[in-house]
Amino acid sequence: MISVISIIRAFLKGLLIKHKALFFQEAQRISGFLYLLMKQRNTDEKWTPEEKEEIKRNLKILAMYIPILIIFLLPGGSLLLPFLAEVMDRRKTPRRPPAPVQSAVSPPENRD
Repeated sequence: MISVISIIRAFLKGLLIKHKALFFQEAQRISGFLYLLMKQRNTDEKWTPEEKEEIKRNLKILAMYIPILIIFLLPGGSLLLPFLAEVMDRRKTPRRPPAPVQSAVSPPENRD
């Protein structure tokens, strides 16, 4: 049995994909918005409360052009922000921070 949540998720994803080009066209006009929206996917760092408020403030502007974005402004809508970033991400796989670089110089061997 397909859960109601998966049906809603698929419906919402379809609507977001339908308006993806318009979303990016308008979002690029807002300085730093796309970087902030993708921060969690790119760096695995959580959004601060101030960053969430900034994202919501910018989503209010975008919701004038794309009404489906109002869902993210409703109470509890911030829980859906990672889903929005996932759907709007243009890459196939999420970016991960580079692995720590190991020193090229190997430690001295212990000679007894």
